[in-house]
Amino acid sequence: MTPLPLVAVAGNPNAGKSALFNALTGARQKVGNYPGVTVERKSGRLVLADGRPVEMVDLPGSYSLEPGSPDEAVTRDVLLGRQKGERAPDALVIVVDASNLDNHLRFALQLIELGLPTIVALNMVDLAKRDGLELDAKVLEAELGVPVIETVAVRRRGIAELQAALDDMLSSPRCGVHEHAPSDLVRLQRRARDIAKAAVLRESPVRLWTHRLDSVLLHPVVGPLILAAVLFVMFQAVFAWSEVPVSWIESFVAWVGQGVTDLLPDGLLRSLLVDGVLGGVGAVIVFLPQILILFLFILLLEASGYMVRAAFLMDKLMHGAGLSGRAFIPLLSSFACAVPGIMATRTIDNPKDRLTTILVAPLMTCSARLPVYTLIIAAFIPDRSVGYGIGLQGLVMFGLYIAGVSGALLASLALRRTITRGGGGAFMMELPKYQMPLLKDVVIGLYQRAVIFLKRAGTIILGTTVLLWALASFPQAKPGQSQVEASIAGHIGDGIYQVVKPIGFNRDISLALLPAMAAREVAVSAIGTVYSIDSGDDASANVALEDKLRGRWSLATALAFLAWFVFAPQCISTIAVTRRETNGWKWPLFMVSYLFVLAYVAAGATYWTAVALGL
Repeated sequence: MTPLPLVAVAGNPNAGKSALFNALTGARQKVGNYPGVTVERKSGRLVLADGRPVEMVDLPGSYSLEPGSPDEAVTRDVLLGRQKGERAPDALVIVVDASNLDNHLRFALQLIELGLPTIVALNMVDLAKRDGLELDAKVLEAELGVPVIETVAVRRRGIAELQAALDDMLSSPRCGVHEHAPSDLVRLQRRARDIAKAAVLRESPVRLWTHRLDSVLLHPVVGPLILAAVLFVMFQAVFAWSEVPVSWIESFVAWVGQGVTDLLPDGLLRSLLVDGVLGGVGAVIVFLPQILILFLFILLLEASGYMVRAAFLMDKLMHGAGLSGRAFIPLLSSFACAVPGIMATRTIDNPKDRLTTILVAPLMTCSARLPVYTLIIAAFIPDRSVGYGIGLQGLVMFGLYIAGVSGALLASLALRRTITRGGGGAFMMELPKYQMPLLKDVVIGLYQRAVIFLKRAGTIILGTTVLLWALASFPQAKPGQSQVEASIAGHIGDGIYQVVKPIGFNRDISLALLPAMAAREVAVSAIGTVYSIDSGDDASANVALEDKLRGRWSLATALAFLAWFVFAPQCISTIAVTRRETNGWKWPLFMVSYLFVLAYVAAGATYWTAVALGL
């Protein structure tokens, strides 16, 4: 018995492909899974005008014939006749979104190159016209070399014309499918844009401006320079805009501390409140303005539509380092916190791609490191201009973030050539429209970030700081002896100091490293608590923490401390979520080990280089 003609319906996700398939087949559908995979298989029957039945299969939405997910692999294998239990289609209906034509044509061109009898359904033309875009289907047909039918699948517009075109196509002799060879995606994208441009009859000013902006912001040379400039301005603003509110918070903390000192007699309770709570937690919350400024920029970039374009610009660089393009969003999330960033790797289908992303996510400079960076930079980097509108402090901050990203790319490259051998896959993405950020959404986002930071300060940081205060306060020192050196914390610090002494760290840093594993900001509160206890009741008790550091650390030590925090493992929460996402302790322990080695080597190299330069 001769099998029915098989027509595959293919296209990008969100092109209206399933709606068109439903309009063609109606209730004559079957749903199951492809053999050997959990990808859904939807098939149905179409009856042509002359009564001939046709079998249709709705293929999973794809961006390319170079698969980056199980869905895309099934689409490729079905089209090439490689899918187990599935014969190759006799014809193809490609569904493209009329309002996003240049992006959808890239995949359509790949499919047309297969040589199957093909029809292009130019879908959602009504939405395109609503947005001010009118296309000429005849021009598009001439450029593609296959029939193009305008459709609005959800309203069954164009369905009769599509059925008639299918009737004509299936009555013609069938050509064999060509064996697919990987296409040059850059060439296809360029051709897709040229074809889409030629097919435009009328376009609204908003869409014209979007294309003009994209031609600049996504330019292979100008685009990355603009992205670097945006990030540079962001880090300049972290210092320049926060100076006044930081001074207000510092003055308020000092005023509260002086009030508690005047109100309570000398003793453990006053020491707990002044040295433990205010000396530790107060040293961290002064950095709230810098964190809010950083997230202000992130929220504006996301809401405006630029953040996805930044992902597009970074994709080629990440692919060169062996990272999957799908890793960009998890790594971007890790700039806020590595925990949600690691959890976001669940969207990466390839196990080795996902594992590599998890292992390098802690190298993204999370917001918890910002208090450490700003403290050391404010204490040791002069607040002076190195050019028009360029501050040295912001320049150093920018360099630390670049160092973290560079470290992640190099670590990924090393991992992909050794224990997670392989190469990253390409990443196709839809570009959103440009729009003005809503003030309400930005304010809510900043409020949520402030609440998260203050809750963290009032829980993890407060608890760790109080524990460190207790360890640093007992046993009591003898007259003339340093309280910190006599305490339990001092003895623990002495043990750590023997390990970190070769890389230029002092005992103060040794005391901060262990509690910083609870949360990165605790390094600041730990140093603040230790110095507050050590100062006792002398005049230095209310001196700003950065002023205390200048008198006790060398510049070489400060730079080594910054280098350590660029690479050092993140908090216990990061280690815990890594264990959960990898189902065991093997990879968390590997991650902690290699990051500690990186941090130690980077800090040591920085310290000895600085010493050699006389710093």
